[in-house]
Amino acid sequence: RTMLKRFHPVPGIFQAWGGLDDPNERGRTIIDSLMNMPLLYWASRETGDLRYQQAAFRHTCQLRDHFIRPDHTTFHTYYFDVVTGAGVRGRTAQGARDDSCWARGQAWGIYGFTLNYRHTGDASLLQTACQLADYFLAHLPVDKVAYWDLIFGEGSGEERDSSAAAIAVCGLMEMADLLPPGSEQGSAYRAAALEILASLAASYTSQDQPQSNAILLHGVGHKPGGVGIDEASLWGDYYYLEALTRLKLPGWTLYW
Repeated sequence: RTMLKRFHPVPGIFQAWGGLDDPNERGRTIIDSLMNMPLLYWASRETGDLRYQQAAFRHTCQLRDHFIRPDHTTFHTYYFDVVTGAGVRGRTAQGARDDSCWARGQAWGIYGFTLNYRHTGDASLLQTACQLADYFLAHLPVDKVAYWDLIFGEGSGEERDSSAAAIAVCGLMEMADLLPPGSEQGSAYRAAALEILASLAASYTSQDQPQSNAILLHGVGHKPGGVGIDEASLWGDYYYLEALTRLKLPGWTLYW
């Protein structure tokens, strides 16, 4: 119920940040929000109140229609006019530029659209997730762990974001499970996920740093803001552990 208070009914989106009357944040949502939508589908199942799932589906469709560029890169954030419902403009907060592709945002899209497909069966959401995954995989460096923004590559001197890699692994594994059994596409996504996960395990964990209180190292929180650069994060540790769980316990029940 608290989350539903942040839903703008005219554009059909959940505002991410700030007060609902904040002129700088009004009508702004973020690609990360896709990961919150399963809570609303659960709420409708538990209560029988369809408002929650209807709001979640409208929001997800708006992200599908406005956040994805023609080349299948993503905006981090997008503004909507809460009076007319029109899309206004895409921006970034944690990416390199408004027109770049923040790696963790692309990973949120891969996993988030896939989860929303699981709850709705809307094939366009899985198709969108696949398009984002294909771009993500095509822009990885040799060791398969993304730079913090996908505009960067070998020799750029920029940091990797191991947390983006871990999130993408979970999304790719979920996609592989939802695509037709034995399909070439699903097999390719699973193989890519395992390759990324192997690289994280070999070179991005604290196994040789017993003084660390983290598991997954070398993430980037907010590079433009100067916060969490080449550091561990709670979400990095979480999604790395989820990826390992998916690998080691094939019967694991997804709770998202």
